[in-house]
Amino acid sequence: MATIPIVECEVDFDAPGAGKACKTWYKIVGNLDSDSKPLVTLHGGPGAGHDYLAPLADLYEKYGIPVVFYDQIGCGRSTHLREKADDIAFWSLDLFYKELDNLIDHLGLRERGFYLLGQSWGGVLCSAYASRRPMGLKKAIIASGPASIPLYIKGLTPLLDALPPDVRKTLEDCDRRGDHESKEFEEASAIFYSRHVCRLDPFPDEVQATFANLKDDPTSYLVIQGPSEFIIVGSIKSWEGWQDAHNIEVETLLLNGRYDEVTDLSMEPWFKTIPKAKWVTLENSSHMAHFEDRERYIQICGSFLSNTSS
Repeated sequence: MATIPIVECEVDFDAPGAGKACKTWYKIVGNLDSDSKPLVTLHGGPGAGHDYLAPLADLYEKYGIPVVFYDQIGCGRSTHLREKADDIAFWSLDLFYKELDNLIDHLGLRERGFYLLGQSWGGVLCSAYASRRPMGLKKAIIASGPASIPLYIKGLTPLLDALPPDVRKTLEDCDRRGDHESKEFEEASAIFYSRHVCRLDPFPDEVQATFANLKDDPTSYLVIQGPSEFIIVGSIKSWEGWQDAHNIEVETLLLNGRYDEVTDLSMEPWFKTIPKAKWVTLENSSHMAHFEDRERYIQICGSFLSNTSS
């Protein structure tokens, strides 16, 4: 079996308002000089890091699609900015647009074209970026990325209501006290996560690495999202991305899981608004469908990107 080419590198990023030199770490699986357009992946969080998107590398092995992973600014192997805690103006969507533009230009992908896949928060970023009609974008995949944060919050209500009464009470009591870091809150949250974030037990190593990233440096997550997946009090809480989604010109694949924290309620506006949209719900998955139903997930994405039958 031929060795799969893997390159890891950094690119300088002039982050507006950072007050220091910044770098974006990235990894390329496959050969960017091949005939296939590459897929640029956008991880969730924000602040989760690229680790948990590892199964997407299967797209190179099975479909010959080169895959670009990167850690967004503020997490993983890219520059951290803990000093920007509570700086809402700094942690804007525009910051992440600029970082993505910088990486795409550095890799020389404008002329040859590229695909985007954004998962969770990455799906928010993917959709907002695609709405700008960037040069070179050929197709987009929004994976478990809500079209509306208010609808995402609304969709969480029945999921939380279905938790065991003692778990629900613990979460409510902790939230009332502003206690989101205790072992009590963490253990109760884990019940929700095991149902609606990742249903594999134990969590794959790469998923555990993602939670470690968020624990190590939650700066961007706390500012943009809030203290947990189901307590959204950050700057994104009123975001309505579907309102600009009619500007997305490229073919777009929408993915979520039957047990996903990003419910159909918050995915449907994408389907109604994006002109060329296809929507697939994976029946045996939650938020980490790329792990929970890996083979089917890769088949769906690979077929969509390479135009082979699914």
